[in-house]
Amino acid sequence: MAEQSSIVKCLVWDLDNTLWQGTLLEDGTVTLPAPVRELIAELDSRGILQSVASKNDHDLAWKQLEALGVAEYFVLPRIGWGPKSDSVREIATELNFALGTIAFIDDQPTERAEVQFHLPEVRCYDAERLSELSALPEFNPATVTVDARRRRQMYQAGFERKAAEAQFQGPSEDFLRSLELVMSIGRATEEELSRVEELTLRTSQMNATGVHYSITDLRALLADPRHEVLVTTLTDRFGPHGAVGLQLLEKHEGVWHLKLLATSCRVVSFGAGSAILRWLGDQAAQAGVHLAADFRQTERNRMMEIAYRFAGFTDEPCACRAELPAPAQEEIQRLHLSPAPSDPPPTMELHAVSLQGV
Repeated sequence: MAEQSSIVKCLVWDLDNTLWQGTLLEDGTVTLPAPVRELIAELDSRGILQSVASKNDHDLAWKQLEALGVAEYFVLPRIGWGPKSDSVREIATELNFALGTIAFIDDQPTERAEVQFHLPEVRCYDAERLSELSALPEFNPATVTVDARRRRQMYQAGFERKAAEAQFQGPSEDFLRSLELVMSIGRATEEELSRVEELTLRTSQMNATGVHYSITDLRALLADPRHEVLVTTLTDRFGPHGAVGLQLLEKHEGVWHLKLLATSCRVVSFGAGSAILRWLGDQAAQAGVHLAADFRQTERNRMMEIAYRFAGFTDEPCACRAELPAPAQEEIQRLHLSPAPSDPPPTMELHAVSLQGV
């Protein structure tokens, strides 16, 4: 097995004599050792998803997982009689995870070899190593964000949401209304900083500049009274989407400088970016100031430029730009908006902090 240092994003479990002790179809009853139960809960708390690839009767095996009180921990289980490599591949594909971020654990050498042969990027572990897993580097993320701790619930809600959309008949705007979306925009807290940093680092399609802000950078901005570090979260009737947006805003007398807007690609179809920009424009209009926004074109963030243009930002010159320092990088464009009051977004409920007089 080739050495890989990246963090495991999903551990796929065999069942018989791996997750539980015993062979379900032969023994009739199986037991779940306490250390295994603790490991399942610990990996879940670190934001590592878990699934199942088992050769078993699906209904019997799933009922057993429910009876043992651990069924809720497993997403996209594959329980049947096909090759386990097919099951592992399907799980990775549906999660949209690279195979190199998937791990597989099984007590049978032949099953591990079959997965390793067809999916060499997948890390395979003997069930005898169960007691070691939680201490291995690949199962220990450097930081565990607020959203990571509820990653499983967010994915499970996403699967339900996707199924509901597939069954929905009618205009897409009506489907968005049926989701009962609630967007919240507030000032970042210390607890949220690791997720905020992650947004600046990992978001590329919906990142206005591609600039990465470290936690140290963000703490400095939090301490500066001229800056607003704003975090956007989203929920709907299926559950939380978590933190989906970041806005870094510097206030000057006649203009507010939007240094960075980044939103998760997962919520593009919900119009999150447009809703944030409309809210910022409305806040600026109430304060009687203009908005200037930094934008640096990359190979992947064309959608962000469209969002800015759709919100009314242009390249037209304005005297307000004299209040701002020159862009730190030559390729950064400085877009401009003379804002006007706007109505709340039509497909979601918005709860947001006021930026007036702060």
